[in-house]
Amino acid sequence: MASASGSSKDEVGPPRSLSRRMTRASTMVESGAADEPVADSELVPSSLASIAPILRVANEVGKENPRVAYLCRFHAFEKAHRMDPKSSGRGVRQFKTYLLHRLEREDEETKPKLTRSDPREIQKYYQNFYEKNIREGQYTKKPEEMAKNYQIATVLYDVLKTVVPSANVDLETQRYAKDVEEKREQYEHYNILPLYAVRPKPAIMELPEIRAALRALRNVDNLPMLRMPEDRDKSINDILEWLSAVFGFQKGNVANQREHLILLLANIDIRSKNDDDYELLDTRTVKNLMEKIFKNYSSWCRYLHCTSNLKVTQDADKQQLELLYIGLYLLIWGEASNIRFIPECVCYIFHNMASEIHGILFGNVQAVSGGTYQTTARSEESFLRDVVTPIYEVMRKEARRNKGGKASHSAWRNYDDLNEYFWSDKCFKLGWPMNPKAAFFVHADKKLPANSGRNNVNSGKRKPKTNFVEVRTFWHLYRSFDRMWIFFILALQAMIIVAWHQQGSLSLLFDEDVFKSILSIFITSAVLNFLQATLDIILSWHAWRSLKFSQIIRYLLKFAVAAFWVIILPIGYSRSVQNPTGLVKYFSTLGGTWRNQSSYNYFVAIYLIPNILAALLFLLPPLRRTMERSNWRIITFLMWWAQASTFRLVLCTAVCFFGVILTSVYYPPAKALCWKRNARGRFFAVEIHIFLDHAASKQASIQLLCGGTSNASVVNANGGWSNAGDEDSCSKHAGDAFAIATRTHAQCAPVTRLSSISILPLVAPTKLIMTMSVGNYEWHEFFPNVTHNIGVVIAVWAPIVLVYFMDTQIWYAIFATIFGGIYGAFSHLGEIRTLGMLRSRFESVPSAFCKHLVPLVKEETKRDRQDDSWERKNLAKFSQVWNEFIFSMRMEDLISNRERDLLLVPYTSRRVSVVQWPPFLLASKIPIALDMAKDFKGKEDADLFKKIKGDDYMRSAVVECYETLKDILCGLLEDEGDKMIIMQIFDEVDLSIQQRRFLTEFRMSGLPLLNDKLEKFLKHLLEKVDEDEELYKSQIINILQDIVEIITQDIMNNELEILERAHPYHTENQIDKKEKFERINIRLTQTKSWREKVVRLYLLLSVKESAINVPTNLEARRRITFFTNSLYMNMPSAPKVRNMLSFSVLTPYYKEDVLYSEEELREENEDGITILFYLQKIYPDEWKNFEERIDDLKSGYSSKDKTEFTRQWVSYRGQTLSRTVRGMMYYKDALELQCFLDFAGDNAIFGGYRTIDMNQEYRTLKERAQALTDLKFTYVVSCQVYGAQKKSSEKKDQSCYNNILNLMIMYPSLRVAYIDEREETVNGKSAKVYYSVLVKGGDKLDEEIYRIKLPGPPTDIGEGKPENQNHAIIFTREEFRRAHRGQRTPTILGLREHIFTGSVSSLAWFMSNQETSFVTIGQRVLANPLRVRFHYGHPDIFDRIFHLTRGGISKASKIINLSEDIFSGYNSTLRGGYITHHEYIQVGKGRDVGMNQISLFEAKVANGNGEQTLSRDVYRLGRRFDFYRMLSFYFTTVGFYFSSMVTVLTVYLFLYGRLYMVLSGLERRILEDPTIRQSKALEEALATQSVFQLGLLLVLPMVMEIGLERGFRRAIGDFIIMQLQLASVFFTFQLGTKAHYYGRTILHGGSKYRATGRGFVVFHAKFAENYRLYSRSHFVKGLELAILLVVYQVYGESYRSSNLFLFITFSMWFLVASWLFAPFVFNPSGFEWQKTVDDWTDWKRWMGNRGGIGISPDKSWESWWDGEQEHLKFTNIRGRVLEIILAFRFFIYQYGIVYHLDIAHGSKSILVYGLSWFVMATALLVLKMVSMGRRKFGTDFQLMFRILKALLFLGFVSVMTVLFVVCALTISDLFASVLAFLPTGWALLLIGQACRPCLKGIGFWDSIMELGRAYECVMGLVLFMPVVVLAWFPFVSEFQTRLLFNQAFSRGLQISMILAGKKDKTSSS
Repeated sequence: MASASGSSKDEVGPPRSLSRRMTRASTMVESGAADEPVADSELVPSSLASIAPILRVANEVGKENPRVAYLCRFHAFEKAHRMDPKSSGRGVRQFKTYLLHRLEREDEETKPKLTRSDPREIQKYYQNFYEKNIREGQYTKKPEEMAKNYQIATVLYDVLKTVVPSANVDLETQRYAKDVEEKREQYEHYNILPLYAVRPKPAIMELPEIRAALRALRNVDNLPMLRMPEDRDKSINDILEWLSAVFGFQKGNVANQREHLILLLANIDIRSKNDDDYELLDTRTVKNLMEKIFKNYSSWCRYLHCTSNLKVTQDADKQQLELLYIGLYLLIWGEASNIRFIPECVCYIFHNMASEIHGILFGNVQAVSGGTYQTTARSEESFLRDVVTPIYEVMRKEARRNKGGKASHSAWRNYDDLNEYFWSDKCFKLGWPMNPKAAFFVHADKKLPANSGRNNVNSGKRKPKTNFVEVRTFWHLYRSFDRMWIFFILALQAMIIVAWHQQGSLSLLFDEDVFKSILSIFITSAVLNFLQATLDIILSWHAWRSLKFSQIIRYLLKFAVAAFWVIILPIGYSRSVQNPTGLVKYFSTLGGTWRNQSSYNYFVAIYLIPNILAALLFLLPPLRRTMERSNWRIITFLMWWAQASTFRLVLCTAVCFFGVILTSVYYPPAKALCWKRNARGRFFAVEIHIFLDHAASKQASIQLLCGGTSNASVVNANGGWSNAGDEDSCSKHAGDAFAIATRTHAQCAPVTRLSSISILPLVAPTKLIMTMSVGNYEWHEFFPNVTHNIGVVIAVWAPIVLVYFMDTQIWYAIFATIFGGIYGAFSHLGEIRTLGMLRSRFESVPSAFCKHLVPLVKEETKRDRQDDSWERKNLAKFSQVWNEFIFSMRMEDLISNRERDLLLVPYTSRRVSVVQWPPFLLASKIPIALDMAKDFKGKEDADLFKKIKGDDYMRSAVVECYETLKDILCGLLEDEGDKMIIMQIFDEVDLSIQQRRFLTEFRMSGLPLLNDKLEKFLKHLLEKVDEDEELYKSQIINILQDIVEIITQDIMNNELEILERAHPYHTENQIDKKEKFERINIRLTQTKSWREKVVRLYLLLSVKESAINVPTNLEARRRITFFTNSLYMNMPSAPKVRNMLSFSVLTPYYKEDVLYSEEELREENEDGITILFYLQKIYPDEWKNFEERIDDLKSGYSSKDKTEFTRQWVSYRGQTLSRTVRGMMYYKDALELQCFLDFAGDNAIFGGYRTIDMNQEYRTLKERAQALTDLKFTYVVSCQVYGAQKKSSEKKDQSCYNNILNLMIMYPSLRVAYIDEREETVNGKSAKVYYSVLVKGGDKLDEEIYRIKLPGPPTDIGEGKPENQNHAIIFTREEFRRAHRGQRTPTILGLREHIFTGSVSSLAWFMSNQETSFVTIGQRVLANPLRVRFHYGHPDIFDRIFHLTRGGISKASKIINLSEDIFSGYNSTLRGGYITHHEYIQVGKGRDVGMNQISLFEAKVANGNGEQTLSRDVYRLGRRFDFYRMLSFYFTTVGFYFSSMVTVLTVYLFLYGRLYMVLSGLERRILEDPTIRQSKALEEALATQSVFQLGLLLVLPMVMEIGLERGFRRAIGDFIIMQLQLASVFFTFQLGTKAHYYGRTILHGGSKYRATGRGFVVFHAKFAENYRLYSRSHFVKGLELAILLVVYQVYGESYRSSNLFLFITFSMWFLVASWLFAPFVFNPSGFEWQKTVDDWTDWKRWMGNRGGIGISPDKSWESWWDGEQEHLKFTNIRGRVLEIILAFRFFIYQYGIVYHLDIAHGSKSILVYGLSWFVMATALLVLKMVSMGRRKFGTDFQLMFRILKALLFLGFVSVMTVLFVVCALTISDLFASVLAFLPTGWALLLIGQACRPCLKGIGFWDSIMELGRAYECVMGLVLFMPVVVLAWFPFVSEFQTRLLFNQAFSRGLQISMILAGKKDKTSSS
């Protein structure tokens, strides 16, 4: 090996003994990769990353000169050995060994080619490379090619210097190297803009907007010179480089933001210009961009009362200074890493750095000379090191306190807490440069020395939360939505009072005592306000140290005032009551002898003053705005006080709705209600304004930092700012009459309904129950003297109250269904939903397309638009888009070749006098016309032509066929005489038609024969020319001659005359008839455009059946109908592409499937089913189309190509990254096509879009279209682990890497951003360093564009997905949006989704329909009129500038922001944003398709909603929305999940209430009363909750949306089919999932991201897996409810004959059955016998395996059981106590049942219950003895263990004999005892789990575990037995398969099993 360094083999590399590891290293290359050399450069260990470019160059030059490649590798090896001589880095030793062996082999195999020695060889090669690729290439090659050549040249020279001594390097080589060094930076790999390209200039760099922006950015005149270090280039080329030198930004960051800023300026500037050639930016461009970027910063400055540092002096270059500020902010943001989630921290950093800039530019002037001091430039990473890293370390340390999501939220500060630190002027104590000893940077875990200074005294304490504490409690729901709960409670109280006082006569309703009682709601209001004030103090306790003094004072004052009213109102009320008793009497004695009867009314009046003022302010918006902007102290004080929301009085609402109730329920006489109506009207008006204005005037409309227009900044109740929209919008939305009316109706409806159905009928029975005296209980009653039977009252009323609180959810579903349907109809949804509708309106589709999607041209006049040529041009434009749309569907195999040809529209119709419609509209028209002509009996031409012209499509088809045939024949014939004959024939036809003698001159009977010959003729023309061209030609000639003969002999009456006319043009050799028509142009048949014409004519003639079913594929139909329907929707007109808003697409990716491998396609599951087979059966028509496409002889695909296409076909039908990328890249194709339509001339338009690639004249047009597309659209995929996958040795990772690389190569515009982890030496130690990297596809490998160093691992701080998005967002390019026509600018533009996974299985169909209803009708209503739509997923479009200056497109705090998407919507709304929803654009989206996948997804969403309930975002929105908007917000977010939980709780309360009544005997005693026996009020009041349990609410919007878009007949049919496929079981099961995980999250936490996979579910889930997943969420609860129903059925005697009550209990049994058996019903092959046997074996193995460290939950029951209690390990004491309290409910079974045993002999003594505990303890002791005996004697003393068991058995038999004989024990008692003692044991188990630390300490934990194992076994048996029974019957399994999958797959599945069985038999024989 040659080396200039003289290193020997012994001095480099590891010993040869490691050569055996070379095989292992080579396995990192995926099989099927191109070759080995391509892979070694990509497998370099991270600590040796700098040698990767050298190896890439070696691979690049290897084929051309292997010796030079060898020298490059040797240089790489030497460099690697110098970097890590001990091979201590990860993977270094293996890599060096592999490289060493390769070098040894290549040293022998390679020899110099150009010269005789290595030094001369590499010099000669370097010179040749420079001359060929650099010197000549700079004028001919593309910029990306030049960048690659310069990179190769640089590496080659580095290698050259190690091989050739410096004295021997040629001068020419040195000159070349110097030139490369000087120009290298100009030719680096670029993203979008090749800024330094020389010639040929790329089209994008020739755009005037780009040139103008670049010129403005390069204006560095007047900028002070900087003192540069000697080793640094002193030239400053643009503003960003100057800023980088001043502050030390990274080079990659500067390059990235340079392009970012240029694109922003260019896109904004072009819309203000009409010229195509200009040099300077418009003066408004920079100003507009600056206003947008710094709006949040300016508000922040106003809020903190500090002067903005955006200072522009009069004598300064204003544009340059503004660009400096913009560039500085973008550079800060681009390098801020995780700090981007803390927008106000970015504001603080910018604030100080902008001050530095101002000082440098204007402040540092020398006193004597007047010159400026030269600021010293900083090193490249100084900003990262000095500013970003210290703040990042604070965040990282706080994140560690999270303990992986186990710690309480109050124990650590999340992103919001750290950000809100910068909401106060405390942040200025950090100083600038920031003081590392400031309290902000000192972590709580650090203990500072005692003398560390005064400012750091408390630094050792835990840092407090900022403004808000996320405490795990349900009280957050009340605190956030207190107005709603106060309204509900007061309305309920008023209704009960009214119902309670009714005594038959309606006139008594207006008795003075009734209204006095109603006035008590003010007391309730005061109590509830006091509760709110108390919660504010308690729940924010951990944040008090961070609050301002004024905030603390406000909290305390709020509490004091609330306490004052809680005391004074009861006293005043009690004074107004005559003859008070009880508690009222106690209050009446307070206050001495003061007895003013009207004092309570005065108190109420004072109490109402704030609300009256609020109503006045609502009615006078100008006054409110003036007060908000005022700086008067009194006004400031009032606003400060109002924010505390001290007076939250909702009693007017209750009075209002009380009036509504009186009117709607009791229907009093008109005269009696006359004065009350007026009062009700006044109260109603006051109520509306109070609730609308409560937030609008006090909070929501306060203009703060979040984007309002107010100059005043007012702190909110939590010390920060947030806004639910600007003032005008809030007033507009709140005051919208229709919205108020609809919302008021939705709100009043449940109140009215509950009063009439539930409350009023219950009052009379309740009164009777309270007056009854029950003296004989059926158990030992501990409180026999309790009056009024309060226990029974609670048991009866508790479910009703719960139903009342969730009843509004029902009415919201009804409201959303009705209004969403009406709004969708007015939005033109579903106007074209079938192919028949499309056909009927297709004529107007081109005009609709041009109206919306073709920009208007000013030069066009109305006369031009009425011209026929203008219509043809529009049709041609439409045809470009339509045909590309059809071609895309063909490439996706949704349609066949024939269907494609039937759907295509010709680009031009210039040669045809009629409009050429697509053949599917004209199909069968020609055959029908022929039949009409043949059978026509008349003699007048007009009659025949009238019939034909009666159908426009038929007329078009006839004329087009006639003229196209004429064109084809004339083009095909070469002989002029032949052409003349044809022309004479056609002229004769034309003349006869004009002279109306067509039927006279021509015989119609010959037309069918002519048609047959023409079909044959055209078919031959379309055939491929074989080797025997003469045979092919002769066949065509023969048919052509036959056609002419038919025309002249069978059709024409004067054929001889025509031939004679044409005879003079014949030559002498063509006199004979047989010699005519023999000269044809055979080459024309292979012309593409000519063949398209022939194909179209052939289709028109040959398609005899109607094309009503074209296309047949349902997805193709859906796309076509949606596309055409969207053209008629309310869509804004499209501008030219050059003037449009630029946008980016960002796709986060982790480790999902990219492209399925061939092994994955062929891999069989347990049933022998492969993914490929599965999809072939699911999509049979698409598979057939695919085979037709790849088997096309013209394509010439190899078997390898077909395999690759098969992989793509399967992957494009799954939820893969490749499918996503393909779909998103359609944006680019569409924009290029739109550019073509914008700039192409008529010739290009009529020539067709697909011809511009073949036409050199249109090359400039193509390049311009590509340039504008790059300017407007970028696509970045954030592949977080792409770098790790590249280096991984795992086959799966390597496959993902190669597939992503192939995507980048396939789509050159695609960019991939990833986090690169490297090992670098920092301060002499090896440390991991992290980078954000952007790459693009090169020739064979990826090319790095930008690399930006990070302060640390970004994903360690927040949730994975938002952190993944955040690191990549700096590489996106997008501008801001502008408002149009006075509308508000949307900050999030919502789009609808199409769920494409609905056809996979019945579950997927259910999920698809449910999700579709949400993303369409659901979000439609949320956006308008409710105005509470947020961000729910990927399709939405963000105002990028708005969000990047306000925290990004998602929130990322661990656990609390688990549902990161919706928090971006919350943040946008709170900061003054506006979110819309549009349905003329639709984006495809996949959903989970299997039962377990869906449940995991629902669990994740429920976890996320639980965390949202605790969040500050929900709290602030709930407090700041107006009342109706707040209601909408609640019931469409966390309220929906709380209502789901309340639904389940209602069932529990109902059954436990009945259990109490039955077991105590109260129900029997009460029902013996004849009055109550005749009343059915109790059962009627409980019917409401059954609707919820059946899951029917989800169906209403679903049915409406399907009906709207696909027809109501289809909707009803789908609904029936869904019910037959057990959709109700599925939705009821998911109800339990929501309730369980939502409740557990709020109580104990445990939220986490649950990966669902979203793959193809064609596998059987084992019983043990289902048990693990659903045991606690469904099975335990289902069994508990089953026991409750059994006990109630056995011991209850109520409502035996009531059908309504039977329906209620039936719904509960349905709930139980759904929760227990739905996982098995929806489990593929769940009832197959062999699978059932295998499941039982697996279950037993799992239950018996012991747990331990490292044992996964799916391997051992003990490990799983331990994991199920993880939430209890980390919960607080409150959570443990609550678990224990909830467990006490199970003791009621034993307590109640033992008194009903026959052995008790009716005794009510407490000793009976005591004896039952003795029996329980004895049973547990026996079980413990058996368990201990098994452990101690089971192995060594087997005989003793058997004796012990025998003794226990004998003892058990003896005891049971005595009990049966002596104590009269019965068999029924045994079964009853099981029902009594099983719940008790479960309660002990739950209490033991909650007290785990204590039980472990006393050594009793093992017993608890064994008890748990016994219970799990019993539950498993109970669940497994029905499955076993059903599995006995084969038809059950077949029925289940047809239930789960569609019929085609079921049929295929059975065939597959039969074939597999035959295979097994064949192989065995």
